[in-house]
Amino acid sequence: MLGRDFTSILDVSPSELSGLLDLALGMKRDGTNQVLRGQALAMIFEKPSLRTRTSFEMAMHRLGGTGLYLSAHEVQMGEREPVKDVARVLSRMVQAIAARTFEHRTVLELARWADVPVVNALSDDEHPCQALADLLTLRERFGNLQGVRFAYIGDGNNVARSLAYASVMAGMHLVVASPEGYELPAETLERADALAGEGSVTQLTDPHEAVRDVAAVYTDVWASMGQEAEAAQRAEDFAGYQLNAELMASAPADALVMHDLPAHRGEEITDDMIESERSVVFDQAENRMHAQQAVLASILAG
Repeated sequence: MLGRDFTSILDVSPSELSGLLDLALGMKRDGTNQVLRGQALAMIFEKPSLRTRTSFEMAMHRLGGTGLYLSAHEVQMGEREPVKDVARVLSRMVQAIAARTFEHRTVLELARWADVPVVNALSDDEHPCQALADLLTLRERFGNLQGVRFAYIGDGNNVARSLAYASVMAGMHLVVASPEGYELPAETLERADALAGEGSVTQLTDPHEAVRDVAAVYTDVWASMGQEAEAAQRAEDFAGYQLNAELMASAPADALVMHDLPAHRGEEITDDMIESERSVVFDQAENRMHAQQAVLASILAG
């Protein structure tokens, strides 16, 4: 059973992380039961989404509950009314809140004022539900995550940060390759190194060196939502970091291809890599639903 909130992958211990993966695998294999019948999840979205909204709504549906979507236009959180008022109003009507926000401090403020659990559905600091789905995908393929080595090529962003923390706790070895100026923050590396767990995180600049001897190669968009003004500069800075056939030639022949989607095909990843037999990107997308079922069931049903 998890604690009250899931605002960061750091809200779970290594044993709880393993337990969530076990639960998600069991639910995917055996189906779910209606453990959340009569319960509702409010989903506050400041950013649009295909996978996050659908996976949360379907997770609640499969568990017997209801997912209530609240768009940025409807709520105008922080403008029409303060975050703390939104948190306290929703706490009177639903059993949990999932928030997909621009700023991580918004998620933390919701958690501070809400009387119900708050789940981080994405923020600028972390994407814990994505990391959980990614580990679930690798666990399905390899059976045991202990000692698995994989590479992340690209921006040291929210996804990379959550993967770094999760990898250490799961006993995995993550190698990150980023252009200078886009690396994981030193604070993130220090925090990951201090976590309980047998894994490790290594930061490099050479993507070809990063993918040697790995079981999977992961990438993400070069410019996330909210960074559109930086897109042209980022495309220039990330030249040479595309996940393509040339890069994968430096990796083992059986290394998997991963992307959290949506992908800018032809930019950070080529179309042929997404469509290749190595690709597990759509397994990752589906596993968002199973991972979130495990989180919600653990928080709300124990």
